[in-house]
Amino acid sequence: MTDADLPELPRGIALAWGVAASPQRGPKREMSVERIVDAAVELADAEGIGAVSMAAVAAKLGFTPMSLYRYVSAKDDLLLLMQEQATGLPSEAHLEADGWRARLLALYQEQILLYLRHPWMLSLPITGSPVTPNSSAWLDAALSALDGTPLTEEERIAVALSVTGSARWCGIVQAGYTEQVRVTGLSPEEVALRESALFDRVITAEEFPALRRAVDAGVFLSEADPFRFGLERVLDGVEGYIAGLDRGAPHVSTADWTGLDPAELAGDRKLKDAQKAVREAEKALRVARKLERQARKDAAERLARGRSGS
Repeated sequence: MTDADLPELPRGIALAWGVAASPQRGPKREMSVERIVDAAVELADAEGIGAVSMAAVAAKLGFTPMSLYRYVSAKDDLLLLMQEQATGLPSEAHLEADGWRARLLALYQEQILLYLRHPWMLSLPITGSPVTPNSSAWLDAALSALDGTPLTEEERIAVALSVTGSARWCGIVQAGYTEQVRVTGLSPEEVALRESALFDRVITAEEFPALRRAVDAGVFLSEADPFRFGLERVLDGVEGYIAGLDRGAPHVSTADWTGLDPAELAGDRKLKDAQKAVREAEKALRVARKLERQARKDAAERLARGRSGS
């Protein structure tokens, strides 16, 4: 493939790599892509991603929206550049960790902190693999942590994505609790108590037996980190898999993605209507079963009263 055959970089990605042409006219000395992105990130950190618009960023900088469009021509490009700046580069600290597992855990912890500093990043859609410099650096760091292991390149990507996905999921939950603390004025402990009390009120042993046992065991008040536990067990599996490869075990192929019906992907209207009907029927069935359980309970109580009175 020649250079002429390569796809043209979208402007947002070209800006991130510093290869996009600068505008020939406009307030050059007072305005720059960097200043625009800085202002947008400050807005998002202070007020959330909903506060970010080309007009709001322009007002913050003291310019007109048209001035911004000379540098960043679309809001989607601005969001990409904001994410790139907020992501930054992984610190060198993870390189001091001993072994691939410790390095991945160090990167995992850094990513969570990143989401807590910039929770608005979690609301941005994932539109594909990272193509910008900083995002690529994080993926490269995770892959580099696995250097020296017998994992294939595909397997290394899979492990890296598991770590990144765990960090993102933990970040989503942690950011949500942090927002609850901010909005309600409650302490983290009080938020946990309130949540546990709500579960205690609506979760019954008859309808949700396993969840009821978890509530009674105090899982919602536990200080244990379920996300770290889950990731550690994933890495246990990776460690065992690597040990097997070292002993001569074959690589395991998982070529098949989760199967989706083409009609599902296409958003077929008839399929959607049928799925809605199934959901409504399942909901009606749950209600009927709940009524049945209550009727059985009432009948048992009446029978018990009758026996005690005879």
